[in-house]
Amino acid sequence: LEINQAFNINGQSVPAGKYAIFTIPGEEAWTFILNKNWDQHLADDYRADEDILRFEVTPERLAENQERLLYAIENISDNEANLQISWEKIRITIPLKF
Repeated sequence: LEINQAFNINGQSVPAGKYAIFTIPGEEAWTFILNKNWDQHLADDYRADEDILRFEVTPERLAENQERLLYAIENISDNEANLQISWEKIRITIPLKF
């Protein structure tokens, strides 16, 4: 994820920059992780001490199957947008504020 201005996720301020995104799926909740080491190759290079933030988010069920992992920025306005991550019949939505 690369954003050219400071933004807010889950009540936490994050400076402009490039970040890696990780998720830990669960039955009732997923853990969303924003990590400062954006230049990683798979989870083998992941280090929790480089996390900027992590929090739980409730997934929603989709009616249609999303065959490939999809990252999308939706509902964009001057002050906010939603980062959506969809795969198979699950989607998580992460509100971003600017």
